[in-house]
Amino acid sequence: MRVFVTGATGFIGSAIVKELIGLGHQVLGLARSDAGAQAVTAAGAEVHRGDLEDLASLRSGAAAADAVIHTAFIHDFSKFKQNCEIDRLAIETMGEVLAGSNKLLIVTAGTAVAKSDPNAAATEDDPPLSSKIAHRASEEAAGAVAAKGVRVAVVRLPQVHDTSKQGLVSYAIQVAREKGVVAYIGDGLNRWSAVHRLDAAHLFCLALEKGEGNVRYHAVAEEGVSAREIAETIGHGLHLPVVSITAEEAPAYFGWLAPFAGWDLSALSAKTRAQLGWEPTGPTLITDLKNMRY
Repeated sequence: MRVFVTGATGFIGSAIVKELIGLGHQVLGLARSDAGAQAVTAAGAEVHRGDLEDLASLRSGAAAADAVIHTAFIHDFSKFKQNCEIDRLAIETMGEVLAGSNKLLIVTAGTAVAKSDPNAAATEDDPPLSSKIAHRASEEAAGAVAAKGVRVAVVRLPQVHDTSKQGLVSYAIQVAREKGVVAYIGDGLNRWSAVHRLDAAHLFCLALEKGEGNVRYHAVAEEGVSAREIAETIGHGLHLPVVSITAEEAPAYFGWLAPFAGWDLSALSAKTRAQLGWEPTGPTLITDLKNMRY
C-alpha cells in the first residue's frame, strides 16, 4: 500500500515509517521543513511538504494514498487546547477526502483520556472523555469522520519510551533537574501504563494490515508502573533525593504536569492483543530509564 504518514519524522512516526518500508509498503511522509524532508528521504520515503495547519497539503496527501496514519501533534503545552483544535481540524480534513473510499484512517489518541472507572485500568471499550474536559479532541474527530463513512481506527498510546524519551516522564525528569529533587505525590502508588517505541510502531503497522474500521486499540505493554518506582529510578539516575509531596504542593513543583502526576493512568490491551496478534517484546519503562544517559 501507499501510506500517507503525518509526523513521519517524529518520535513514533519515524519508527512507523521504517517498519512500513521494511514490510514493503510505500510511504508518503509529511515534512514541514528542509531538515524534515531530508530525514524522510533518508528513511526511504517520499516527501510531502506541509504541516498540520496546511489543510491543502493534508487533503492532497490523503488523496494520493491508500491509507493514512496520523501521528503528528504540536507538543506545545502552553497552547494545548489550541493545538488540540488544530489536530481536530486536520483529522476532519483528511477524513473528508477519504469518505466513501474504504481507505483506512488511523488516528493517534491517548489512554489518559479514556473515560474509565478511577479504580480500574482503562480498556479499549472505555469511551474518551469529552474534549470539554480533556481538551484532546482526536477521538471526537475520529468519531465525526466515521459517521461520514470513513473507516477509522484509533490507536491509544500510553507513555511511549526508549532510552532518549519517555512521554510525560521526560517532562518529570526536566522538572527534577530544575528543582534539584525528584518528587512523587502521596504514597506514589498511582500508575502509568507504558510501551516501548518500537512495539508501538509495530502495532500501528498491524492495525494497517489487519485492522478494521470503527475500533480502538491500546498500545499498552505494561499495565502500570508506579509513580514512586519511576521517581526512584530517576533519582538514582540523576543522583538526586526522592521525596513525597502532598497534592497541594504538587502544582508548585510539577507546574502544568501536576494533574497528570497524581492520576492513575493504568490501562489494559487484552482486546488489542487478541484482535491483532500483537505481542510487545521491547524493554520496560524502568529498564529504559535505568539505561538512559542522564
